[in-house]
Amino acid sequence: MFSRVLRRRGPRRPEDTGPPVALPGTDWSPFARLESAAEAYFLHPDVALAAIGGVLGRRRVRGFTLERVVDLTDAGASVWQEAAVCDGHRLILWHSEEVEDSAAPGGTVLDSSIQVLPLSEVRHVGMRTLVGRDGSGGRTRRGVFVVVTTGTLQELSAVPLDEGGSGTARFRPESFRFSKSLDDGGPGQMDRLTAFGELLGRLVPASR
Repeated sequence: MFSRVLRRRGPRRPEDTGPPVALPGTDWSPFARLESAAEAYFLHPDVALAAIGGVLGRRRVRGFTLERVVDLTDAGASVWQEAAVCDGHRLILWHSEEVEDSAAPGGTVLDSSIQVLPLSEVRHVGMRTLVGRDGSGGRTRRGVFVVVTTGTLQELSAVPLDEGGSGTARFRPESFRFSKSLDDGGPGQMDRLTAFGELLGRLVPASR
């Protein structure tokens, strides 16, 4: 999958507002293009863009959201990276994490995976916003949450028998959850996640 050669980036485009690409972890929200945002934010943008580009083809990116989480363990730091990209017809989900591999140089390998979901499979798009107060007493957003649910069964669990001796089963559909807050991403990334959720909400009915 990763033998595909990425095209060299051309001159900076007008829609790439914001600061020049800096060290990984830079706020990605000012960057309109997926390539620029990934290069500013991800530790492994080449892996992410190769995987996404392989299934995106010539389709235009309509919207995206990115996430990166660093977990500190006894073995050291482990980085989880994910991207959700919409091209108007599909939801493309990429994520990677570092996993231990004693046979590999450095003792770890990057586990990268991608999933492509037709928007026709989406059954529900939910958005939740936490609104609080700022230092002056005005209202301010403190968190944004988006959940995308499909018709695919992810989990089936039995419910204990009731007094009448009959039992039931609980079905849990496949869901993808995204969140941003003042502490995780800041206002810019909350804006971008809100726009991404609204995009999915507009496109899903039209895709059926």
